[in-house]
Amino acid sequence: MTQEEKSSLEQRIVDVLKTVYDPEIPVNIYDLGLIYKIDVKDDASVDIDMTYTAPTCPAADFILEDVRQKVDSLKGVTSAMVNLVFEPAWDQTMLSDEAKLELGMF
Repeated sequence: MTQEEKSSLEQRIVDVLKTVYDPEIPVNIYDLGLIYKIDVKDDASVDIDMTYTAPTCPAADFILEDVRQKVDSLKGVTSAMVNLVFEPAWDQTMLSDEAKLELGMF
């Protein structure tokens, strides 16, 4: 897989991650800053490191599985592994400008 193909696939992954929401927050998980790493490998497998706004998130299993299924279903992805991490701890500084605007923080 060329670097250009990896970049294109990574952009499509970001696009699909922007369709995943925590049911309690009206902002997608990407703009919330919950995605820490997207690693597209040469064999088109994908490793994603993500976190939650709180370790006790009641929708945790739903969100994690939604991410895995949506990324895994993208054309060109051979497999998707989603790793739940809590370091660094998520905080509001990780919000994108779009998320801050949506949440009325500007």
